[in-house]
Amino acid sequence: MFRKLSGDAPKITLPAGAIDCHMHFFDKSKYSAQPGGPPAPEDALISHYDQVRQWLGIERLVVTQGNSYQRDNRCTLEVLEHYGNKARAIVAVDGSITDSELQWMTDLGVRGARIMDIMQGAVGLDQMLRVNQRVSNFGWSLIVQLDGREILEHQALLNNIQGNYVIDHIGKFLEPVAVQSEQFQALLRLIDKGNCYVKIAACYETSKEGYPHYSDVACLAKKLIEYAPERVIWGTNWPHLMSKTADTYPCDVHLLDLVNDWAGTEKNRQRLFVENPALLYGFD
Repeated sequence: MFRKLSGDAPKITLPAGAIDCHMHFFDKSKYSAQPGGPPAPEDALISHYDQVRQWLGIERLVVTQGNSYQRDNRCTLEVLEHYGNKARAIVAVDGSITDSELQWMTDLGVRGARIMDIMQGAVGLDQMLRVNQRVSNFGWSLIVQLDGREILEHQALLNNIQGNYVIDHIGKFLEPVAVQSEQFQALLRLIDKGNCYVKIAACYETSKEGYPHYSDVACLAKKLIEYAPERVIWGTNWPHLMSKTADTYPCDVHLLDLVNDWAGTEKNRQRLFVENPALLYGFD
């Protein structure tokens, strides 16, 4: 195990009821990687994540289907069975999903569908509106991950989403852009419509400036929080799948300290970590 699961406490304690809106679980002993996806990473088990939860002070979670499993959601659903009402899930489904399957997963705690248009995602933008049509009657939102540099060509499609959706990973600009750029301004316009959230997560995946401040992505995150604090949520992105060794593995508490700094105020922190995700994902 090269992942760090514990360490120094965060500089600022997470507020009561804090929700981690993006992490993945993998268990090679039970579930195999599916055709079309990347190889399954080293196991990332509930017992491992529980150590991270305790370390960071996370109380609730929204598990996201990993690309390795494509549309085999069993590992993700197992997490819901373990955590009960402390957890929600985002799964990968296509337009052929039946109402009975949707109801069954809703009863378990599924509240969203993943649209992943990069990195061997299971369901892309070409299927997004069909999936949106199928899941919206069950109170599910979408989370959408795409190369943010291409957002201008996709904004009309995104504007056709019915109900709430989340743009993943601070816009996932695979080459960081400036706040003044047309692409980032397009993201702000999507937020203005009133049904778009943005997830503050995984700054290290796209930053060119890198550790410790990830300044080129940090400026985007800070602007999003300043611009629409009622429309941002946060996720650890555990277990940081782009990192394969201890030398490249990010420190979860350092990443959380950065987000706390970006939030700026206690009111913004309450929205980011608790109120916004509780409303979006139906936590009590």
